Amino acid sequence: MYYESASDGRNETEKERLDRNMNELLGGLRVALPGVQVLFAFLLAVPFNQRFASVNGFERGVYFATLLLTALTSALLIAPSAYHRIQFRQDDKEHVVMVANRLAIIGFGVLACAMTGVVLLVTDFLFGIAVAAPTAACAAAVFVTLWYVLPVSRRVRTRRRHARRFARDAARPREPAAPRT
Repeated sequence: MYYESASDGRNETEKERLDRNMNELLGGLRVALPGVQVLFAFLLAVPFNQRFASVNGFERGVYFATLLLTALTSALLIAPSAYHRIQFRQDDKEHVVMVANRLAIIGFGVLACAMTGVVLLVTDFLFGIAVAAPTAACAAAVFVTLWYVLPVSRRVRTRRRHARRFARDAARPREPAAPRT
């Protein structure tokens, strides 16, 4: 049986759609993971820098929290691939896609926190907390807006538009069926 999505007009089976969704999700993660790896490598190298000994307690705390957030981000964004491998050939791809999508969304949120933490750490080290706090707040606002607010607001608008179209079509009087001969 073929499944045709009302929004994209694709003719594909449910399994083909799930395969495409999984491939698109994993492709998106392949884009994000190198950045996470670079951030993690940077954070792992920082304590070995001679100037790290001069950081204050606040900066040390921000560093540690950011390091942990980056490790958690790595776990969340790599988990969909591991989950997919373990569930391979179990005919449960719909569940795998749903879980992987949730892990990725959570992972991007944690990544936004980690990147905000790095901005806070570096800016505080260079300029002090008076510059670091508003700079980190701006960075957080950019991540939240681009990664969550814009796509979620688009999703809400699209659902409302589809609901209005469905209601309008349902309210339209239907012509009686022609008698069968």
